[in-house]
Amino acid sequence: MDYFLNSDGKKILTRIIGAIQENKEYLSEIDGRIGDGDHGINMNKGFSIFEERIRDRDVAFSDGLGELGEILLTEIGGSMGPIYGTIFCGMAERCEGAEKIDLTLYAEMLRRGLEDLSEIIEAKVGDKTIVDTLAPAVEAVERSVNQGEPIDRAMASMISAAEQGKESTRDMVARVGRSSRLGERSKGVLDAGAVSCFLIIEAMGQGIQDLCL
Repeated sequence: MDYFLNSDGKKILTRIIGAIQENKEYLSEIDGRIGDGDHGINMNKGFSIFEERIRDRDVAFSDGLGELGEILLTEIGGSMGPIYGTIFCGMAERCEGAEKIDLTLYAEMLRRGLEDLSEIIEAKVGDKTIVDTLAPAVEAVERSVNQGEPIDRAMASMISAAEQGKESTRDMVARVGRSSRLGERSKGVLDAGAVSCFLIIEAMGQGIQDLCL
């Protein structure tokens, strides 16, 4: 299939939760090198709250993304709560009410998340932030739409682009956020937000692939 049902989205959401929970220590370790060292703690807190709230009920992909976004906006500390909350809420609004989510709609969801993010932060590609992972992933999916690729191949392309974007932050000097105060000393370390974004995109892409088999 080249689409998945919105109502089946809990399977994707569960994979995303697991990706953050399994990597909470790794994320904090990376963050501790040029940041506060609490990225994994804060992300795990938000995603675990979400896990608890949806554990015993069905939830559509759009509804779940919106609920997760609201949790991250209101219930976790640090700068990444508003950042991820904005992305997820934007994605949720774009697919609200949809029965099926195909590649075109998914690309529009990602683009909406990135556009909404640009309204609250000034970061662009090359600034050593989450944008270095998210923007290439969005562009990869849009290319797949334009080229008529099947959704499973599009997800593979998205994951690959996100990984390359994440890895590119290692050699960047931070220009935005608290780590930017370190100047050249921020070089040589991955950006924690870029890493968590990759983990989420990878889990989301793999979850979509599984639903579209």
